[in-house]
Amino acid sequence: MARLLADENFPMPAVDALRQLGHEFRTLLELGLAGQAVPDDEVLNLAASMDCCVLTLNRKDFIKLHSQQPEHAGIIIRKADADFQALAKRVNECLEQTPLTGQLLRVQRSAG
Repeated sequence: MARLLADENFPMPAVDALRQLGHEFRTLLELGLAGQAVPDDEVLNLAASMDCCVLTLNRKDFIKLHSQQPEHAGIIIRKADADFQALAKRVNECLEQTPLTGQLLRVQRSAG
């Protein structure tokens, strides 16, 4: 299973659902960094230092960071989705199929 770091905008219900699927998670809240406006590049560096893939809804900034700092433990981006269970399922499917190191993965909405 994957080691993941959720930034502040990734929904906790989806984090909880992914934990139930067996993934190891850290969140900025659990690390005592919530509400501190930690810059995205520092989030990516923190995740890399912990060998964790970043999960975020902040697509634009992390796409840019991926091109600037391609050596990381992975970035998964997604648009906001209120169906947290479906979101967790799609992220899990993505994690099962793809090596994460240095990858920028875009989780798509399911068709239908």
